[in-house]
Amino acid sequence: MESIAQEYNALDISNDVGIDSKTANEWISILKNTNLIYMLPSYSNNNIKKAIKRPKIYFMDTGLACYLTGYINSQTLEKSAYNGAIFETYIISEIIKSYTNNGKDPRTRLYYYRDTNQKEIDLLVFYDNTVYPVEIKKSANPGNTAIKNFDIVKKFGIKIGNGTVLCMMENIMAIDENNYYIPIEYV
Repeated sequence: MESIAQEYNALDISNDVGIDSKTANEWISILKNTNLIYMLPSYSNNNIKKAIKRPKIYFMDTGLACYLTGYINSQTLEKSAYNGAIFETYIISEIIKSYTNNGKDPRTRLYYYRDTNQKEIDLLVFYDNTVYPVEIKKSANPGNTAIKNFDIVKKFGIKIGNGTVLCMMENIMAIDENNYYIPIEYV
């Protein structure tokens, strides 16, 4: 479960489990083809030189993910080191399900960004030739540092829409003129 909401690396998984990376890829392929997991692609284009190319792996059923890791109740999960990853997984999976249920292919609209300097944006939503950066924070008060990497999208060479920090706030609130805190209930 250490791979949930993380970049997919077959070699790391194969070493952890004691199999070869080809077998790990075959197992992941089964999970992907049965829609138990989703591989969120990384975003890159010719304007970006240091982007990481590996996808991030998300379970589409956070209940199953919690069960497999032994988090059988909310108190255990809340105290775990993976509660933020499970939260991010829940939000990403709900967004993917929403796109799919509305007949839109998430593979052509949803990405994440990470570069070799470890600058990351949890989700990039592409719509109408515009990119919307999204951060996901399991906090009711994530602070302005949540948008610290949003400037990266200026390098993409495309129109930039409003940025969003999906969080546990109760109301929509402006961070600045271009970015907003949005409660997760709006997902």
